[in-house]
Amino acid sequence: MNYDSQQAGLAGAAHLGRPILLVPYMWIGDFVRCHSVVRLLRQRFADRPVDMLSTSVCAPLTDYMPGVRRAMVVDLPRKRLAFGQHRALADRLKQEDYGTALIMPKTWKSALAPLLAGIPERIGLVGEARFLVLTDVRFARGKLPRMVDECAALALPPGAELPAAWPAPELKVPPAEIAAWREKHGLPADRPAVALAPGAVGPAKRWPAAAYATLSRKLVADGLAVWVVGGPAEKTLAQEIVGDSGARDFTGTDLREAILALATAGSAVSNDSGLLHVAAALGTPTVGIFGPTSPWHWAPLNPLAATIQAGSDLPCRPCHKPVCRLGHHRCMVDIPADEVYAAARRALEGRQVAAH
Repeated sequence: MNYDSQQAGLAGAAHLGRPILLVPYMWIGDFVRCHSVVRLLRQRFADRPVDMLSTSVCAPLTDYMPGVRRAMVVDLPRKRLAFGQHRALADRLKQEDYGTALIMPKTWKSALAPLLAGIPERIGLVGEARFLVLTDVRFARGKLPRMVDECAALALPPGAELPAAWPAPELKVPPAEIAAWREKHGLPADRPAVALAPGAVGPAKRWPAAAYATLSRKLVADGLAVWVVGGPAEKTLAQEIVGDSGARDFTGTDLREAILALATAGSAVSNDSGLLHVAAALGTPTVGIFGPTSPWHWAPLNPLAATIQAGSDLPCRPCHKPVCRLGHHRCMVDIPADEVYAAARRALEGRQVAAH
């Protein structure tokens, strides 16, 4: 769909050629989703660089996002205003001469630094009395069902018809970087690997560690390498999954390790989590395990090799709760390891066939 770059919204003559600042959600999966907005902006405004505000955790993602000029890295507190830090960020933003800021979160403080920096066009959805800090306040037309629809619509002129599909996020890792990562960890290139991402926000979204351990043992018994990825919060899970199976633990504080592991692996298995979106955006054939959450709402825009859910006889699903409110957690514990194993093998074999 063609959008005239002279229409209102991101297109005033005073803004032509001036950079655009994207203020995304800072959870890993949502941050990846917002690359759809970057791609849309680059299609509409080839002459306007696009930068992303980022936390230090998410910043490595921007190194692999085509169309992102740079990350403006800052770690602002989530639960308090910290006006001085917003003021310091505003001083940094002012030096970049941004013409437009697209502000994805609906909070008042997410628009504060762009306001203090004097960015002339500040676009966002209504929320928390933001009429005072935004210059272009958008209202959801009807009820936009997915976060990506709300965010990406901000990159279009007001009232524009939404496309049938948004550009899917992309993460591109140079082959030389993959080779260097393999060499760093002593990983032979001729042994196929499956990456496992057992973490998620809230225990309800996590397939049991014991089930991941069973999956790991079955894959290793097939002669495959198994790599467990995640943040420091997943270290204990990783230790339980790895056990004495011969799998490798790549969890830690640096998201780049997970990105490179997922880019290098032949396939991946992940709960509904940020790393599911990372794996899918990398193009790695990925099996997504969904329990309390709806894949239609929360799965990546990128295609998955398989979507695994428990049987359809669960009236409590979807519930989108971080902890199972009924205590049985059947939406996860009823998923058999054999089913996930078969899906992971099909994903890996499909990639191997495609490579030949």
